[in-house]
Amino acid sequence: MLTSLPQTVPDLLKWQWSEIEPRVNDLVARALSAQNANEWLADWSALDERISEMYARLSLAKTQNTADKDAEQAFNAFLDNIFPKAEAARQKLREKLLASGLEPQGFEMPLKKMRASAELFREQNLPLLTQEQKLVSRYEKIIGAQTIEWDGKEVTIAQLRPVYQNPDRATRERAWRASLARQLADRQAINDLWREFLTLRRQIAANADKPDYRAFKWQQLHRFDYAPDDCRTFHRAIETAVVPVARRIYERRQKRLGITSLRPWDLDVDLLGRAPLKPFSTGEELKTIAASIFNRVDPKLGEYFATMQRDALLDLENRKNKAPGAYCTNFAMSKQPFIFQNAVGTHGDLQTILHESGHAFHNYERYALPFAPQRQIGMEFAEVASMAMELLASPYLAKDQGGVYSDADAARARIEHLESEILFWPYMAVVDAFQHWVYENPDAALDGSNCDAEWARQWNRFMIGIDWRGLEQEMTTGWHRKLHIHEVPFYYVEYGLAQLGAVQVWSNALRDQAGAVASYRRALALGGTVSLPQLYAAAGAQFAFDAATLQRAVDLMERVMGELE
Repeated sequence: MLTSLPQTVPDLLKWQWSEIEPRVNDLVARALSAQNANEWLADWSALDERISEMYARLSLAKTQNTADKDAEQAFNAFLDNIFPKAEAARQKLREKLLASGLEPQGFEMPLKKMRASAELFREQNLPLLTQEQKLVSRYEKIIGAQTIEWDGKEVTIAQLRPVYQNPDRATRERAWRASLARQLADRQAINDLWREFLTLRRQIAANADKPDYRAFKWQQLHRFDYAPDDCRTFHRAIETAVVPVARRIYERRQKRLGITSLRPWDLDVDLLGRAPLKPFSTGEELKTIAASIFNRVDPKLGEYFATMQRDALLDLENRKNKAPGAYCTNFAMSKQPFIFQNAVGTHGDLQTILHESGHAFHNYERYALPFAPQRQIGMEFAEVASMAMELLASPYLAKDQGGVYSDADAARARIEHLESEILFWPYMAVVDAFQHWVYENPDAALDGSNCDAEWARQWNRFMIGIDWRGLEQEMTTGWHRKLHIHEVPFYYVEYGLAQLGAVQVWSNALRDQAGAVASYRRALALGGTVSLPQLYAAAGAQFAFDAATLQRAVDLMERVMGELE
């Protein structure tokens, strides 16, 4: 039994490799048998949870303030002094368990993942993976520092989002052009950083004896249930089933706005000239609204969110030098999730807290599994947890149902959400198809102008209905502004697949809300103990890439939008 492990966060963050290494050596040296396997796995889990939480807390701190030199230094010290050694230790412990031939209960899928990870591991990649994390920090610093002057105040790019909902078209255009001009000022810096990312990733793949980085990433992400060709099938299904619907949505928007062509600054404004939905002004208000909604979805989920409020596990408001985006991280030792967001008062921010809370609830549900390897999940299902939560929460947006809106505004919010989900699939296809091209053509992709051209090709294939004339450089550099492409390559098709799963969960909820929520929670509690198709089935959905399944989902969404109108 491992002793004297840190029990508090301050003690954990003081931990050094000299204190971790003896515990690793104990686990490596210990005899492993069917009789003591559970105790050994419990000790490994306790150690792994602490290292994971160190990483999560240090990474969070440097994204909360990208200008904080101490936070950056602490994270880099972890990357230099603990991360590579911890990865090497994890490999030794994986190999020990695999060599034992033991298969503890509930470990069929975790062992399959371990075999894939063990086969991919190379000692010489450890410093390269550390370097990759430092490049990610550089990307976040570039984006986090992007501000402009607006109405006499310095504001972040994210803080301009509400202006895109302003009924005055000239104001929207001015804000949009100012944002893009500031982002384009970093064009060369991002292109230079991109070359470093690509060169590094090619070396990582070569070291692992993989033909290319995509093959490396596929195995690293444990994508056992689908192949790159399935992604292409999904792209074609989106072309067939979704692009025509998206085009109709854009055409309807253009007609209702009474404009001759739909420009990028016309995509968020209300079609009837109504003021933007403004569900909250402060982060505290956003927490209160979300808490009320979750209590209506399911009392246990409401309890989870109340714990997050009580324990200060929510950092929601946008500010200068905060890294872009939103995410839910996991404090494994503390058995707590943490939500990071950049809220500025829009309805989209309310959707984001519903989404990220789905991830948080997934963490709470899988904490019941006894061992850390059983809790590891693929993002293809993790995103079902988040996207389904947005839809399962949608009946409770109105004030009389626990939310914040009038009935009319709740219907408006739901229509906007369903529209945005339909419009997302073509955008997802652009991002995913672009990434396949990058790693199939790594020499060409080193040149940012070639990437611009490929992004434009995919954009013109899927994003039909928006007029970008005269805005070619703004359009072609769209890949600069999609953080997943830079920070977590190949992580994006998961959103499209998961959205299809989430719509199926919601379809069940339209017939039986309580039953659908119960199935959803049962699936979350399985963690990573079964395959993707089995997880989807447990949630009441099918893991699918085909046009027919996608068409059924889109038809349902269009029908409900018509009813809400």
